[in-house]
Amino acid sequence: QVQLVESGGGLVQAGGSLRLSCAASGRTFSNYHMGWFRQAPGKEREFVAAITWNSNSTYYADSVKGRFTISRDNAKNTVYLQMNSLKPEDTAVYYCAARDRTVLGSYYRSNRYNYWGQGTQVTVSS
Repeated sequence: QVQLVESGGGLVQAGGSLRLSCAASGRTFSNYHMGWFRQAPGKEREFVAAITWNSNSTYYADSVKGRFTISRDNAKNTVYLQMNSLKPEDTAVYYCAARDRTVLGSYYRSNRYNYWGQGTQVTVSS
């Protein structure tokens, strides 16, 4: 089992920045690729960003490309999501997710991830 705990959410004005963190425990962190997803009220959960276990590759949704940056520190068992130039449409609960390195398939699909955090609320005011 892997336990994931997100932090760093909050209320910010449009154009502002937030940095989300996700701390992992329970298993060797470097055995997992990591992703961020989000879910706005009344909408389905959607992919935001992903990073491979060794940080060699990153993936982004078109809606956040150029504004958000995913990174990880395997020594600290933590993955980050730096969010800049935030827009009201970024308002959502943000979830951290982990997928075993042996799991195949798209990084963009939530059903490829084995473990999920409880989420952190991000609210962007206009």
